[in-house]
Amino acid sequence: MKVFVLLLFAALSSCAVLQSNEFISRAVILAGNHNNVYFLPYESGTAHYVVQGYESLFSHHGDFAIDFKMKPGTKVMAARSGVVVFVRQSTARGGVGKRYAGTGNGVTVKHSDCSFAHYWHLQQNGALVSVGDSVEQGQCIGLSGSTGFSAFPHLHFEVTRALQKKRTSFPVPFLTEKGAKFLQPLRRYKAM
Repeated sequence: MKVFVLLLFAALSSCAVLQSNEFISRAVILAGNHNNVYFLPYESGTAHYVVQGYESLFSHHGDFAIDFKMKPGTKVMAARSGVVVFVRQSTARGGVGKRYAGTGNGVTVKHSDCSFAHYWHLQQNGALVSVGDSVEQGQCIGLSGSTGFSAFPHLHFEVTRALQKKRTSFPVPFLTEKGAKFLQPLRRYKAM
């Protein structure tokens, strides 16, 4: 099983697309003025690899989402303060077949600028917040897993302007040891 996961990780990594600053800058302009910097969605002092970045070919084509490789049960922290507007934590199922699409566990937080942060693939019963809860940046909101359309344990993080199916995602900068940066695939980032 470990060999399969390593091979799958290598295959996913080869699908990653390194974006130029120009590409990301255009996307930010299209999304509107977005001055908020996000904290990495895991515990301060810990580091995780970005295994899939914005617009990656494997499963992020057309989406500005980030996948952080995480062991099941890793604490997921709110990247910004806001109010919880969605929680699903009922499934234990996960895999890469079409039957898993849209079935993963997750938490969605609405921010003061009306953007929404989505935290997906949480483990079953892994949401540590409820709809209506106010959360602070850095608060533990869930536990990572591998539910829904997921080949291995990771956290899928995405910021959108709406909750509907045809929502628009956009890239956001994260606070790293080297300042506010747009994250790149195949790199490890330590939370401040």
